[in-house]
Amino acid sequence: MKQVELNNPKVLNAWAFYDWANSVHSLTITSAIFPIYYPFAAVNDSGAKEIDFLGMHLSNTVLFSYTVSFAFLLLAIIMPLLSGIADYKGNKKSFMRFFCYVGSFSCMSLFFFEKGNYYIGTFGFLFSIIGWGGSMVFYNSFLPEIASPDRYDKLSAKGFTLGYIGSVILLIQNLTMVMMPQWYGNIAGDLASRISFLSVGIWWLVFAQIPFHYLPDGNKRTHQGENIWLGGWRELMKVYQEVKQIRVLKGFLGSFFLFNMGAQTVMYLGALFGSEELHLPTDALIITILLIQLVAIPGAYFCARLSQKIGNIQALMAIVIVWVAICGFAYTVHDQFNFYLLATGIGFVMGGIQSNSRATFAKMCPPDEKDTSSYFSFYDACDRLSTVLGTFIFGLIIQITGNMRLGILILGLVFIASIYFLVKLRGTKELQPRLV
Repeated sequence: MKQVELNNPKVLNAWAFYDWANSVHSLTITSAIFPIYYPFAAVNDSGAKEIDFLGMHLSNTVLFSYTVSFAFLLLAIIMPLLSGIADYKGNKKSFMRFFCYVGSFSCMSLFFFEKGNYYIGTFGFLFSIIGWGGSMVFYNSFLPEIASPDRYDKLSAKGFTLGYIGSVILLIQNLTMVMMPQWYGNIAGDLASRISFLSVGIWWLVFAQIPFHYLPDGNKRTHQGENIWLGGWRELMKVYQEVKQIRVLKGFLGSFFLFNMGAQTVMYLGALFGSEELHLPTDALIITILLIQLVAIPGAYFCARLSQKIGNIQALMAIVIVWVAICGFAYTVHDQFNFYLLATGIGFVMGGIQSNSRATFAKMCPPDEKDTSSYFSFYDACDRLSTVLGTFIFGLIIQITGNMRLGILILGLVFIASIYFLVKLRGTKELQPRLV
């Protein structure tokens, strides 16, 4: 098996650059422009928001929510097996490239999402999420293959930072088209939005060529006479048995499932709180989204330095405690200024918790394991399933009680529950000293 050179500066920088390439999807498509454009364009022939889709009659906002949930569920189901195949064949970069192209071309297809063409918009959005999520599994799994453990924290933070910067740059450019059409010859608002979706796909596709050029090809293997699906399943089951026996991995994934549920729910539904509970205008919500992205940059680096000083587990505990305080503060917010303060706090710990989680899990993977796609598929499954469960519970609470603030308090309890697992991890003897 070919040994990959660790800590090659070109490879490390190229790896981090994939965050720059694909984070534009998370901001423009998932968070900012597309969620606003979708209810406008996904309408029936008479312009009503109640539409027929694959035999279902439902509102476009419900279809949007179902699309997100279905995409994440599909990823949680298929990615472990595909990751097993990638480890079995030793070709995870090929899988990463495939999902990248699926996602980027799906974003480009949204250029044709004109008013009433909601099938194009819905399926384009669905496959863009699948492409994004699928490529991230294999991308994350390169971390322990290209860097030594002492580099994980800073390298993970660098990736998220580049992602935040790149996504903000493109979003600002796209927002000028949408909000200041006179700069572009009075371009129509719907066309400006569709051009922004096209730009996301092009940006993603072009800049992804940098990591694809420098990342190692993997330890490609030839297996004679065995079905790759069967081989992939065996590889997955082997890793599953190893994960069950490594107590620190099980404990961390349990904690990660809970605090990620809270963090992702806040990220996906924070703008909904601002619009529905505080009745903030669209421009205020856009400012909030940008604020979160910008503050997340120093947050990621601060938490990386904190991990190096006090250990990853202790740093995660500190971050989660801040999340609990944020939920308590959010319950009391009633005006725009305090909502901006809330967004500042969310952005700071959002960058830290995402970066630190990825680095911590990489450190927990067996040090002699070079094919880590299957390990990271379990990490990704916890990420996706916790996002689905968190957004579903939050929505269910709103539907039953009509009280969005009660949902925020429930998220605070979820963060507190995650601390229990982290405290247990802190006392686990198998942990390497740098983690505690």
